[in-house]
Amino acid sequence: MPIAPEYLHLVFPDTVFHALLYGRASRDPKKKGSSVADQIASGTELCEEHNWPIAAVFDQDVDRSASRHARRKRRDFEALLDTIGTGRGKIVVAWEASRYYRDIEAYVRLRNACMEAGVLLCYNGQVYDLSKREDRKLTAQHAVDAEDEADGIRDRNLRTTRGTAKKGTPHGRILYGYARRYDPETGDLIEQYKHPTRAPLVHEAFQRIAAGETEYSIIQDFRTRGERLPGIDWQYYHLRTMLRNPGYAGHRVFQGEILREGTWPAIVPQELFDQVQQIVKDPARLTTKDWSVKYLLSGIARCGACEHGPHLRVVKTRGVRAYQCSEGYHTMMRVAMLEGYVEQALLDWLQLRAVDAFRTDDQQAEAAKARTRLAGLKQQLAEAQEKAAAFDENGRPRLSVDSLTMLESRLMPLIEAAEAESRVVQVSPLIQGLIGADDVEERWEALTIEQRRSVVRQCVSVRLNRARARGVRTIEPGRITLAFAGEPGFRVGLRRARGSVPGRGASRGSE
Repeated sequence: MPIAPEYLHLVFPDTVFHALLYGRASRDPKKKGSSVADQIASGTELCEEHNWPIAAVFDQDVDRSASRHARRKRRDFEALLDTIGTGRGKIVVAWEASRYYRDIEAYVRLRNACMEAGVLLCYNGQVYDLSKREDRKLTAQHAVDAEDEADGIRDRNLRTTRGTAKKGTPHGRILYGYARRYDPETGDLIEQYKHPTRAPLVHEAFQRIAAGETEYSIIQDFRTRGERLPGIDWQYYHLRTMLRNPGYAGHRVFQGEILREGTWPAIVPQELFDQVQQIVKDPARLTTKDWSVKYLLSGIARCGACEHGPHLRVVKTRGVRAYQCSEGYHTMMRVAMLEGYVEQALLDWLQLRAVDAFRTDDQQAEAAKARTRLAGLKQQLAEAQEKAAAFDENGRPRLSVDSLTMLESRLMPLIEAAEAESRVVQVSPLIQGLIGADDVEERWEALTIEQRRSVVRQCVSVRLNRARARGVRTIEPGRITLAFAGEPGFRVGLRRARGSVPGRGASRGSE
């Protein structure tokens, strides 16, 4: 049976109980650790009252779950178990059993550590000697209750999350760029709205990606302009996650899928969001770290002499920079010569021929209609599912399961078709500003190296073929093969699996 702390000295006379204090909190939205601090303060008061010297304090498991569903480890709990084994303490003190564990496995680990070291366990104002059968049984029951309570909390949270998802209301952490307003009396959410200073930064980031800038350059700029949040610097993953989150286009996401339109205003228009998705999810874009690149075609242009088309890299030979096959000496040409040739051909194409290649006004209009239709279909399905889960005053479902099944069988093909029609190749604003422009050369000169590389990727595939003979310095017909968007052989970024046969592009000889 448990022992009251005030009688512990009678059960274990002449024993000094060096205490190990432990605190934990599952949620700490303001990151202040106040709950844990209160637990440690209560434990300290108990130790001082009963003359238990404090040997160590473990108070860093803030915002850490103790259930079996936890995603992050409790470092201080692991440190507590290690310290118990060293013999530094004679009693472990916590506020209640659920601070130690909400998982049977964690209880067993703590129980075994205390039994092996002869350490007592204290919580809820009671002391347990785990060398005794009765105390092991009682603490095990407390562990079962704590685990069951954690599972119940999780089930309630999942039901709440599903309910808010069906309604389209926000849930969980606030997306950067938004703020929330709550009822001061009930605490209920009133609205989620655009943050006056952060929302413009989000929109700017999407616009700059669509304009051909890299995530790295944007992050570097944001860092010079201040912190992301007070005390939190901008990190690369902040922007990477932001650019891929449908919530910024006003969509409610549930379990990784877009369920319906959200009840909050979109920061990013759907067309801009779709453009950015095509850019950030382009596999070719992920193969090159543009922040370390100084040359227009490195990692983009390919060797035409190799069947699988390895990329070209820049090397220095006899004091001159040259593009060379990254897997050998199959092809080589001076940087200035290859870049000058490709640039001139690309600018001519943008001014005279690109209009036909990117003539997608009708496609864009049809895609916009498909997106509207898709939103309506998903809304209809969500409303039907909500009715099937609701009951009238007589206890009958407002929509029978059979009716819901029939409706789903009709709607799902329509939803899949609308999703397919809504996906259309987007022309980035960067390229739109160059197509057919009379001053295309001046506009090209004004672009950054990252923007120019983005244009090359989206507009032309470049291959450098083997020279007719060693020592040839000129650009002979067929030496450089270019395939522009819409032509056979064009691949965005030219990312190709090893061993595949490269397509034949339109060849341009020297003029």
